[in-house]
Amino acid sequence: MIPTEPKRRRDALLSLFFLVLTVGLAFLPTGYESHIDENAVQCKGRVLSVSDADVLQFGLVRTGIQAVELEILDGPHAGQTVRGLNQLLGKMEMDKLFVPGDTALVVLTRNAAGEVTHVNPVDHYRLGLELVLFGLFVALLLAFGGWTGAKALLSFAFSGLVIWKILIPSFLNGYNPVLVSLGVVTILTACVIFLVGGVTRKGTTAFLGAMLGVGTACVLALIFTDLFRLHGAIKPFAESLLYTGYGHLDLKRIFVAAVFIGSCGAMMDLAMDVAASIEEVARGMPGAGRRQLLGAGLRVGRAVVGTMTTTLLFAYSGGYIALLMMFMAQGVPLSNLFNLIYVAAEVLNTLVGSFGLVAVAPFTALVGAFLFGAPRLAARETERAPA
Repeated sequence: MIPTEPKRRRDALLSLFFLVLTVGLAFLPTGYESHIDENAVQCKGRVLSVSDADVLQFGLVRTGIQAVELEILDGPHAGQTVRGLNQLLGKMEMDKLFVPGDTALVVLTRNAAGEVTHVNPVDHYRLGLELVLFGLFVALLLAFGGWTGAKALLSFAFSGLVIWKILIPSFLNGYNPVLVSLGVVTILTACVIFLVGGVTRKGTTAFLGAMLGVGTACVLALIFTDLFRLHGAIKPFAESLLYTGYGHLDLKRIFVAAVFIGSCGAMMDLAMDVAASIEEVARGMPGAGRRQLLGAGLRVGRAVVGTMTTTLLFAYSGGYIALLMMFMAQGVPLSNLFNLIYVAAEVLNTLVGSFGLVAVAPFTALVGAFLFGAPRLAARETERAPA
């Protein structure tokens, strides 16, 4: 179906609106720029040589200090040769080892005279490859999706900026994490759905259905986080955050917010699937009653929801494969495994997110039946229905 001129104009204006917001967010200060060390300079450095004389190895674990000689490749100190120290903490998930020929991201600390006083080889330089991968993603999205792909890319950029510029600073400033997250999720859901689906009955149906599912997941997360006795500090770096001057943060509510934020993307997908199916049925059967449309939406929802809940299971369990392997290798009983606080947190993540996801289908079907249905026909069907 070819979009009408008013619909195209409305679509273009909405895209322009979110484009302006995205550009504005890109220049919006977070309030934490002053925390950046003004005397620090980030640059690339090529590793010329290393010295492992002060590195101690205990099995697979290395501790100590690796001396690294680097040639600075860019920035105000390009061409200079400097020496830095790579601190090894004995944690394989955090430590890195350099060899000659590597390219490292280097932070140079300078004094008032502009002389380098400290060299920190942060990690292997990966920004170039990340940009290449992102460029391939953009190219594929635009080649396959065309104008719709461009709108999806805009919603992707807008979502990332909202999370970084609004959500994270609001958490750090001590605002209520649940309320802030609900507001952010509402904005992002509206952006994604209305950009891709348009400001139409289909888009409205998908938006309302997704938000009802998010609300369900939020309520369940609030209830069961307290019942599970989860304190919120189980997430990586949460405890470190408390010790760096942010002891006022409510980590439990931040954990609750993370639960429904993590599942809202899948809820949007399911809501759009159900809304699109109801629209197609309404278009193919002009005058279809609300009961017919509700049945069609529920049937599509049942077909999709099975794979979508499994998607959440894969997403959450994929990050804990090593943990599950360790417990199996040590013969830990499943009762012990599921009773551990960090495993229980992922169980809550998966089940609450899946519960909200399953609820999206009937919610969206109900909203779609109301918005797309023919009231008169629906009334006649209700009158003919047996008591």
